[in-house]
Amino acid sequence: QVQLVESGGGLVQAGGSLRLSCTTSGRTFRLYAMGWFRQAPGKEREFVAAIGWSGDATYNADSVKGRFTISRDNAKNTVYLQMNSLKPEDTGVYYCAACAAARPILVPTTISQYDYWGQGTQVTVSS
Repeated sequence: QVQLVESGGGLVQAGGSLRLSCTTSGRTFRLYAMGWFRQAPGKEREFVAAIGWSGDATYNADSVKGRFTISRDNAKNTVYLQMNSLKPEDTGVYYCAACAAARPILVPTTISQYDYWGQGTQVTVSS
């Protein structure tokens, strides 16, 4: 069983930055692909970014390319989401997820590919 705990959310003005963190339990963090999703009020949960085992492979949703960066520190069992140039449409609950990946370059982008989820952290961007 893997437990994920997100932190770093909050209220920020448009154009500002936040860094989300997701710390996981377990000794096999390095074998999991990790992802970030978000869910705005009244909308479905959507993919934001994903990263493979070693951190060499990443993929971002088009809506956040050039603004958000996903990274990981396997020694700390933690994945990060650096969010810059935030927009009001980035508002939502951000969820961290873990996928028991078969290959180090796998960067899953769909909800069904992930095995474990955190409880989420709220990000609110004011205009």
